[in-house]
Amino acid sequence: MTAALRKGRSLLVPGLAALVALAILIGLGTWQLQRKAWKESLIAQIEARAHGEPGAILPEAEWPTWRADQDEFRKVRVTGTFLHPLETPVYGLAPGERQGAPVQGYYLVTPLKLSSGAIVMVNRGFVPTDLRDPARRPESQPAGEVTVTGLVRAPEARNPFTPDDDPARNQWFARDPQAIAAAHKLERVAPFLIDADASPNTGGWPRGGQTPLTLPNNHLQYALTWYGIALTLIGVFAAFAWKRLKEPSPAEPS
Repeated sequence: MTAALRKGRSLLVPGLAALVALAILIGLGTWQLQRKAWKESLIAQIEARAHGEPGAILPEAEWPTWRADQDEFRKVRVTGTFLHPLETPVYGLAPGERQGAPVQGYYLVTPLKLSSGAIVMVNRGFVPTDLRDPARRPESQPAGEVTVTGLVRAPEARNPFTPDDDPARNQWFARDPQAIAAAHKLERVAPFLIDADASPNTGGWPRGGQTPLTLPNNHLQYALTWYGIALTLIGVFAAFAWKRLKEPSPAEPS
């Protein structure tokens, strides 16, 4: 076997490893560009729908064909009666008042019964963990007819790290109106939620206005970082391969 062939074969394993790493880096960069397009679309939806005068929610007859991409983040106003005995605390985090440190607590999702008899789930806002029990905030549950202004939101997406809900213990980890409705045996429930705005509630809790309307968009920076690392990898491997091919061959044994 010639020295050149041996040197070429010695680059096979490092070359394959470099190709795999390069594919991963390019894939991550491309994924960030896709995320950038998605984020820009989301920001455009918020800007177009979340401001101005509130409108009415989608009529019940159109709920079966409701689509988040056509309606989410729209500012709406709806009137009905809260079914407070069915208040559902969904575990989550909210920005803290001091230096933005997150606070553990619960988003209170409560069925709002409309005059038609249909129901819309309302995320009334956030309470810290020690206020999960309604008895500790008796003023927080208004009686009678109320009017809620807020934003239409899609059911909260679950991921592999989302714990399973435990309806029997009233422990919830996703704002999912249909799952909550099924646990409470409710019918004629909207496929979306309403995130109540920041209008103060009696007693100060829960605190609404939890939908972030300003979203960071650093995906182009992330994509350029991954592509830059990919270019660096190409340069490093090229230098390594050049040095390996140019280094003197050891003397053949006699």
